[in-house]
Amino acid sequence: MTQLIYPFKDSVTVDPLQVSGNVHSVDSFGTVDGPGTRYVVFLQGCLFRCKYCHNRDTWDLEGGQKKAAGDLVKEIVAYKPFMEASNGGVTVTGGEPLLQVPFVKALFTALKQEKIHTCLDTNGYATKYNQELDELLAHTDLVLLDLKQVDDKRHKALTGVSNKKTLKFAQYVAEKGIPAWIRLVVVPGYTDDEQTARQMAEFIQPMSNVEKVELLPYHELGKHKWEAFGDRYPLVGVEPPPKETLLKLQAIFSEYHIKVTF
Repeated sequence: MTQLIYPFKDSVTVDPLQVSGNVHSVDSFGTVDGPGTRYVVFLQGCLFRCKYCHNRDTWDLEGGQKKAAGDLVKEIVAYKPFMEASNGGVTVTGGEPLLQVPFVKALFTALKQEKIHTCLDTNGYATKYNQELDELLAHTDLVLLDLKQVDDKRHKALTGVSNKKTLKFAQYVAEKGIPAWIRLVVVPGYTDDEQTARQMAEFIQPMSNVEKVELLPYHELGKHKWEAFGDRYPLVGVEPPPKETLLKLQAIFSEYHIKVTF
């Protein structure tokens, strides 16, 4: 594995592979977080409080296991043949990866040295637009952007925070021309209506970098994690959307010439 050394103006060098991050867990054989078979890295920490969150255990910013980027790359490279055989790669998700930009930047930079496809799965909560973020995006092959709601009031009701940072990040990625998939979790009563689909389609339509929209049917598989933390699961009694709802939303996006999968 190639060692990466970044020079600084004061002539001091640091090895970015020693940059550490808070890693919640990994999945060495993921199939739903980007193209092909993927090594999925779940990072710790998220500021969203989505009512349907199935990774409730990743919220704490200080949890997880400290791991150096270089050590993680060594583990990932062992799976490279499986990723190459399926045109897969590595996806970093969470939690929220943009809360650990230096770590993800170091990881993706090293992975590109190894010619491994990189995918950033994010809610777009970028707090700083600086050189580090630009270097991270320069080494990102695909962005999976979880766009919960375009309407800010409804976004706050669903996630507890504004969507202004998310929309800004979406436009920033579009300006840079980085391929992106938009992901919409279809939650009955929150995001399964015509207004949601039309507002999102109108927002996405000018973005030539968006390859498709993925409709992800709501499920309550993470309910037990809320209960393990002593929290009340907010969507008790909400059922997954029927296929007819997904077809309805797909048809609306299609009016705007946007590819949709589910």
